[in-house]
Amino acid sequence: MNMKNSSLLHRRFSYTYSNVTLYLILINVAVFMATSANRNLLVYLSMVPGLIIQKHYYWQFITYMFTHANFTHILFNMIGLYFFGTQVERRMGSKEFLLFYMLIGFLAGVFSFFVYYLTGNYGVFLLGASGAVFAVLLSFATYYPQARIFVFGIIPMKAPVLVILYTGIELFSQMTSINSGVAHLTHLAGFAFAFLYLLLRLRINPIEEWKRSSQRGRWG
Repeated sequence: MNMKNSSLLHRRFSYTYSNVTLYLILINVAVFMATSANRNLLVYLSMVPGLIIQKHYYWQFITYMFTHANFTHILFNMIGLYFFGTQVERRMGSKEFLLFYMLIGFLAGVFSFFVYYLTGNYGVFLLGASGAVFAVLLSFATYYPQARIFVFGIIPMKAPVLVILYTGIELFSQMTSINSGVAHLTHLAGFAFAFLYLLLRLRINPIEEWKRSSQRGRWG
């Protein structure tokens, strides 16, 4: 039984590339346009713990990651998804990437739901692709540890360093800006679940990949 479960966990899809990243971006844009035209849709598509508990809006665990608060919110998320997602999808294959993206987004939403539930924040609106995009960033840094990213377009930084920096910022922000309106815990959950996915399903240890890259003098 354990061997069957292990085999299922590590069973890989046949490699295909169909530009799933672009379709995800188009869905995000379509949903943003719909919710901009009718703001009441945010009530049904965002993740609202109270509605999940009282009215069983379970689809919100999926739909929340396709909703965004404003143009700036969706712009930065989609830029990140495009630049990092296209590269990760080419390495993983489209089917694996789609499973990775959707599963991590779902788990980050479930994690956030229980945090809100346990803290009594039933009326909060959780929305945005950030949890899944942060997961994509971690996987990009794992596959391309030597990649150089220009923060704000001017500051060069190796991808693993950027992940570590973002993690530190999110942890600090969570501890100091609890009521900021930014779902820092969801971002951190995206990192954490992505790490587990890479480790358990793909058998890739991001930390070991970064160590090997560092020892070769490629970043640090």
